[in-house]
Amino acid sequence: MIIHTHDQGTPEWLQARLGIPTASQFGNLVTSQCKPSASQGAYLNKLVTEWLHDRPIEIPTTYWMQRGTELEPEARGYYEIYTGKSVTETGFVTNDDRTCGGSPDGLVGDDSGVEFKCPKDETHTEYCLAKKCPAKYVPQVQGLMYLFERDHWDFMSYYPYPDEATRRPQLLVRVDRDEKWVSAFEIELDKFTEKLAKAKQKLGA
Repeated sequence: MIIHTHDQGTPEWLQARLGIPTASQFGNLVTSQCKPSASQGAYLNKLVTEWLHDRPIEIPTTYWMQRGTELEPEARGYYEIYTGKSVTETGFVTNDDRTCGGSPDGLVGDDSGVEFKCPKDETHTEYCLAKKCPAKYVPQVQGLMYLFERDHWDFMSYYPYPDEATRRPQLLVRVDRDEKWVSAFEIELDKFTEKLAKAKQKLGA
């Protein structure tokens, strides 16, 4: 594991991520059901394009994406008060081969971490009713456990209270490391990394 101590969003942070699979996109390699993802081809094209242009492909920032970024510190504070645990922030991390990486929302103790999501209100309600980590975030959470060699990871869906009269529940669930998913991911990551190398070679890089 290699920790890149660059602030999130800086040119150095973006460069460290350039052209490699990152945790929020691990679902493009392996699904939550431990199966190869059908979107591998499109994701490979995106990463090769970023690598060739030496810059990330811009993704338009929606209102809810911006809101989630702004609310993350508040969610972290709520988590620390609610659980009594301290959250340690860290930079972008890659595996030793630098073939994949991720930026965790926080590390907790020696064997856990936490991922915060601050979705729109009806989505938050959906997550609270299901009382589990949504399937679309399972690859991200499992991938972060793989990168950090952790046994558990907390998933929290946070929605701020507008006022005391409209108090909303929060969702906090623990996800255990799934060795079956990790094994499937390692296999697909090796294949995907080889395809990336061949694609770059084919384009004359």
